[in-house]
Amino acid sequence: MFKGSMVALVTPFSNNRVDEARLRDLVEFQIANGTNVLVPCGTTGESATLSMAEHRRVIELTVQTAAGRVLVMAGTGSNNTTEAIELTKTAKEVGANGALLIAPYYNKPTQEGLYRHFLAIAEATNFPFVLYNIQSRTAVNVLPETIARIAGACPLLVGVKEASGNLEQISTLHSLIGGRVALLSGDDALTLPMMAVGGQGVISVVANIAPRQTADLVSACLEGDFRDALPLHERLLPLVRAMFLETSPAPIKAAMEMLGMCSQELRLPLVPVMEATRVKVRQALEEYGLLKGRS
Repeated sequence: MFKGSMVALVTPFSNNRVDEARLRDLVEFQIANGTNVLVPCGTTGESATLSMAEHRRVIELTVQTAAGRVLVMAGTGSNNTTEAIELTKTAKEVGANGALLIAPYYNKPTQEGLYRHFLAIAEATNFPFVLYNIQSRTAVNVLPETIARIAGACPLLVGVKEASGNLEQISTLHSLIGGRVALLSGDDALTLPMMAVGGQGVISVVANIAPRQTADLVSACLEGDFRDALPLHERLLPLVRAMFLETSPAPIKAAMEMLGMCSQELRLPLVPVMEATRVKVRQALEEYGLLKGRS
C-alpha cells in the first residue's frame, strides 16, 4: 500500500500559527517532484507541539490539497493509547489513507505492552497503519519478533518505518515479515542499504528540499539498479548529514527558509539552529546546487 519515496512533511508556522498557504505550496511541490506519499504530523512535522485541532487541520489540508493524486499517511502516534486512537480516528475521518504510529515514548513499555498498544489502536479504528520504530526518540526498541507477532494478529499493519540504524535487526525483520508488510527506511542515510536488504521505500526528511533526487534514488533501488543508485546515494549524503547537525526539524527548516520555501520558525522547546550550523547548512545547499543563483 505504501512504497516508494515518502516525505516527512514539515509543518510551516507563521507567528506561532500553522501557515496554511505555505503548507499547500509544500504539498504541490512534493507532488510535482515525484513524491509518492505525503506524511504530515510526524516528528518532522512537530506533532508533539500541535494541538488536537491543529493536528486535524494539517492532515485535512494535506488531504484536500493532494486531492487523491498521492497517498497521505498521517502521523497519529502517541504514548497515550487512547489519544493515539482519537488521532487515528481523526485522520480516517478527514480522508487520510493510513496512519503512521510511533512506538510509545517515555513510558518505556515492555514488548507485551507494545503489542497490546498497536492492536488496541487497530481494533478501535480499523485503519491501515505503519509502525514507526525509532529507539533514539522513544527509549524502546520494537523487536522484530514483536512486529512479526503484530503482523500475524493484525492485517491492518501494512508497513514498518525502521529507524533503529541496525541493519542486522532490519534484515531479521525482513526475513520475518517480508512480502506481507512493507519495510520502509526511517533514516535518509540508510535508504540504499535498507532497500538492498528488502526495503520498499523511505520516509524522508531530506525530501522536503530534494524530493526529485530522493524519488530517483528510491526508484532505482526498487528496480534493483543499485549501480545507478549508489552515486545518487553518495551525492545526497552530505546534504543528509547537514539536515541532522542539530535536532530535526531545525536544520531542514533552516534550509527551507534559505530556499524561500517557508519560515524556519519552530515551536518550543525546539529553537532555530545555531549560527555555526546555519553556515554548514548553507554550504551543503550550495555544494549540492540547490542554492545556485541565490544570494
